[in-house]
Amino acid sequence: MMEEKKWAELTPEEKREVRMKKWIEAEDVEFASTESKKAYQERATRLMKALMLQEPDRVPVQLPAGNYPAYYAGGSIHKVMYDYDELRRAWLKFLYDFDMDTYRGPNLVHSGKVLEIIDYKLYKWPGHGLAENVAGYQFIEGEYMMADEYDALIKDPSDFALRVLIPRHIGAFKPFKKLVRPASVMGLPIGFVAQATNPDVRAALQAMIDAGVEMEKWQEAVNACNKEAQAAGFPSMRGGMGVAPFDTLGDALRGTQGIILDMYRQPDKLHEAMDKVADITIDNALAMTDDATGIMVSFPLHKGDDTFMSDEQFETFYWPSLKKVILALIEEGLMVMCFAEGRYERRLEALSELPKGWTMWQFDQTDMANVKRVIGDVCCISGNVPSSLISKGTPQAVKERCRQLIETCGKGGGYILTGGAAVAETNPENLRAFMEAAKEYGTYK
Repeated sequence: MMEEKKWAELTPEEKREVRMKKWIEAEDVEFASTESKKAYQERATRLMKALMLQEPDRVPVQLPAGNYPAYYAGGSIHKVMYDYDELRRAWLKFLYDFDMDTYRGPNLVHSGKVLEIIDYKLYKWPGHGLAENVAGYQFIEGEYMMADEYDALIKDPSDFALRVLIPRHIGAFKPFKKLVRPASVMGLPIGFVAQATNPDVRAALQAMIDAGVEMEKWQEAVNACNKEAQAAGFPSMRGGMGVAPFDTLGDALRGTQGIILDMYRQPDKLHEAMDKVADITIDNALAMTDDATGIMVSFPLHKGDDTFMSDEQFETFYWPSLKKVILALIEEGLMVMCFAEGRYERRLEALSELPKGWTMWQFDQTDMANVKRVIGDVCCISGNVPSSLISKGTPQAVKERCRQLIETCGKGGGYILTGGAAVAETNPENLRAFMEAAKEYGTYK
């Protein structure tokens, strides 16, 4: 019997069955009512069937709301980044005012106070480097890892992260570069404590404590939203998040220019580093999902689209390490969702190599008829109502686009209706048009 087997003895399919059963039954959730529990299980079952390429009762919907709840509630991203009561109020107002099949909490609305305490270098955000009325973040790309530092990263990633990367990414932790290698204090733990005799190190540690106290307040608000959403009958598919190994190096370490040069000047080092990063990504994703109730790990893909690199470069540098991560998570019974930012017209054949019924792909600008033809019998597909249409179009135009996508992609199951990307500002009726279209045109039975 499956229940009598140890986890390591289960097949990937058996592990997924355990995870799905726990997710759908939600025995640990204190539902607001028996009706809420029934609605939760109906929604979760609908999503599960779509993910596994089966026909649910109708096409499920994931509203592309993004940070829109902040504006819908009369506020802004700046306001909810600094006022956690307002963050909670905004997301719960959205929850109760909109019909949806799956809920996205405010997990990615970072605390502005925490970012300021630690002097975070990788973002500009509303009120800090950007005007307060800006609706999102701006990533600050840079060369945070030098071209000659691959060997240090590969030899000891933890030490490199602690004493090199973190001091460059976070201003308050710059003194960490004065720390000794963690491995050097094995057997002599008092040496680790002795580092705190340096006042700069103590100041860095105090900044971490201060940021942790503030982050705990933020987490309370986020967790309260997520818990109430479950209690009201709305499941979340998210269990963890990761970054493709190439993107990890190309975003926050080498930068775009640096990694492009590395593909030509030191490809072997780049491959070795991506393989190391892939192992770390797998471990981190598994740790996150062990602590969560979700059944999926999500990956936003930043640099893999058709316009960034050639087909040969994608097949050589981008896809192998990402595929390694995906397959490792599948072995642990986890579904994988990849957000294919940009265009993936020429990448679809590679995606067809994946095991059937284990991945969900959200497409931004890729032709969905072609997506359905090439990978519709292998992967659950979603997207791509244009963000421009959701933001500036009419509800009738949004509903018509949804109808077209349902008719193109919904046949046989395996399709989730959503946008090409999330929006921050729109007409609320444009979001309601998604559910109207799904209920009117997306019924299977």
